[in-house]
Order: sequence, then C-alpha cells, then structure tokens
Amino acid sequence: MVNLEWYRTFKAIYKTGTLTGAADSLFISQPGVSLHLSSLEAYVGYKLFDRTGRKMIPTERGKVLFNAVSEPLTKLEDVEKNFQKSTEKHTPTISVGMCFETFQTTLEQYVSTLPFNLIISFGEYPEMLDQLDKGILDLIITPKKGTSPNILHEAFSSEQIILVGGKNVDTESFNEVIATKGLEHVEEWLKQEKWYGTTGDMEHLFQFWILNFGHKPNFRPNYIVPNLNSIIRCLKGGTGLAVVPDFLCKNEIESGDVKLIWEGEKKLENTLYFGCRKKTNYVEEIDHIKGLFRKMMSKNEALIV
Repeated sequence: MVNLEWYRTFKAIYKTGTLTGAADSLFISQPGVSLHLSSLEAYVGYKLFDRTGRKMIPTERGKVLFNAVSEPLTKLEDVEKNFQKSTEKHTPTISVGMCFETFQTTLEQYVSTLPFNLIISFGEYPEMLDQLDKGILDLIITPKKGTSPNILHEAFSSEQIILVGGKNVDTESFNEVIATKGLEHVEEWLKQEKWYGTTGDMEHLFQFWILNFGHKPNFRPNYIVPNLNSIIRCLKGGTGLAVVPDFLCKNEIESGDVKLIWEGEKKLENTLYFGCRKKTNYVEEIDHIKGLFRKMMSKNEALIV
C-alpha cells in the first residue's frame, strides 16, 4: 500500500518546483524528499519529474497524477486541520537521540514532568546524525558534529575523559610512579590492574590511551559490562580501573566511593552539542529539553569544581 506522505511530498515538489522548496514547506530534509519521490516513482512505475538543473519539471504522467491527487489531498489536509482545532489540546511528540548513559544521568529524572510526548532513541552518533537529517529524530545530544547543511550544532557543555578506580586502588604507588618514572612505567603500572569496559563502546579508553601513550591499549579489559553506568557501580566495590566521562561519576568521587586516579599527562576533553534541523515544527519543545540539559550540566560543573 502506498504511503500517504509520498503523495504529500509529490504535491509539494509539484507546487514549489524544487526538492529544496518541498523540504522547506514540509519541514523535512532534502534527502527525505528525494526518498519519498523515488519510492513513489518505483510504486507507480514511471518517472514523475524531469530533473533540469535545479528545477523539477513534471512529466505528462506527473501532471495526470497531480490532477488526480491534488483535490483529495487538499480535502484530507482540511479535515486534519479541523480535527486539530476541535480537540481541546494537541500534544506534540518529539524524538530525541543520545547515548544511554547521558539519558540516565540527565533527562531521565525529568521525563514525567514534560508537557509533550517524548520518544528516546539510543544509537551510534553517525547513525543518529543521519536520522536527524532524514527527519526521524528532532534533536540529538552528541560530541560529534555532522556535515549536513540542514543541521544546526550548538555547543552547550564539555566533558573531560578521566581515569577512575575503586576506593581500594593503591593511588600512593601510582602517584610515586608518576613523580619518579617515565610514561612507559606509568603504562606498565596501569596494565597490572583489573580493567572494566563496555560491550559497545571502547572509544574513551582508546582516545585516552592514544593521547597519553601514543598508541592503542595492547590489553583487553577484564570485565565487560553493559554500559558506563554499570562500570561506575562495579567500581564502588573497591577495585579496578576505567576511563569514563567525568560527569558520570561526580557524585561517587565526591562521596569517596570512587577515586579520581589520573586526568592524564594531556587532558582529553569533548565538546557536547545539541543537534537539530534548521527547519522544525518543535522549536518550543526542543528549547525546553535544551533548558533541562543546561540546568543539569551547570549543576554538574559546579560540583566537579
């Protein structure tokens, strides 16, 4: 069965004459418009537009299809508008992408207070950037910027990647090695300890090791757990090491359950960005979530300082 959105996109292209114009009028990305059009053309079995430079010229079959669907689509859109006006309150739904640990540490506690519907998505950053560009996600929290001209990136905070350990780790011995011996001895000391890692993301450990020792770690963590928050809980048992973002363990460091072992010879910091499309129907809702993140991050920075 044909997707109704394909017809709406077809109508927008027909009226605006360009893929960019259709994307702007529908508040979706240009790749999304192209995908809808190619899907509709594959469904009906013939080309609907001739692409001349930047202009989309309807074919004869395209004109016939437009005449057939234009009036029914207009009536359907009118019904939709009247239905929305007749309801007491239309609650928007927005989709937000971020890593699991960021959600648990920041937004999770506020979900029940939000005045709109929310869908949270977890995934790899390149995948989330692609979904944002295609209109699947409305907002992402990411340490990586994409290259799409349709996406705005706004820096709002930073995270430092640090080496932490359980409260029973012999930090006096480690500090002595730091003070009296070279980095190769520091590396050897660290490799003698038990290490924690996660099933999906070893990037923090790799970046930290490359920055300070010039190569990737040549060992595997002893314990692989589901996520970074699991690592923090395991470290509270007293032993082991891990490389994690500082905001995830600020409370545990403050309480003494987890120790800050080393910030590195060179500090590793990531800038955190809000990513959203330039054209969106959910400016108010997105600003609300941004405000919650700024509130949490400023609180975290105050505690860490």
